[in-house]
Amino acid sequence: MVKPEKETTIYQWSGKKILIVEDDLITYKLFTIVLRNTGVQIFHAETGQQAITYCREKQDFDLILMDIQLPVMDGYTATREIKTICPRVPVIAQTAYALESEEYKCRIAGCSEYLAKPFRKEDLFALLDKYLSAHT
Repeated sequence: MVKPEKETTIYQWSGKKILIVEDDLITYKLFTIVLRNTGVQIFHAETGQQAITYCREKQDFDLILMDIQLPVMDGYTATREIKTICPRVPVIAQTAYALESEEYKCRIAGCSEYLAKPFRKEDLFALLDKYLSAHT
């Protein structure tokens, strides 16, 4: 018996800009590998403060992937500040702490969505597509 091929969705977000706020370079590299064929332009900030600076200077990101556990300034604080600069930019929190209370804290800080690490590529792409394809 021949198994039917798994249907794969091709995601194409050319012209879209994502800021990945991640201090762990391995996790950052994983994001870049997973996103490499989507056409998205990736920017990287290693700290919450650097992310805020990027948002002040550019203000044209289509989406931000925000690690919550960051040195110096956590992702909650960075998100609250970014939302005052760029209120319409969706922020997806990403954290290794998959607790209901953690998701609540992320949403209170201004995050649009929550992604638990380790993440599944399908879950990441579904969230990204929800925001990046909405205005295409």
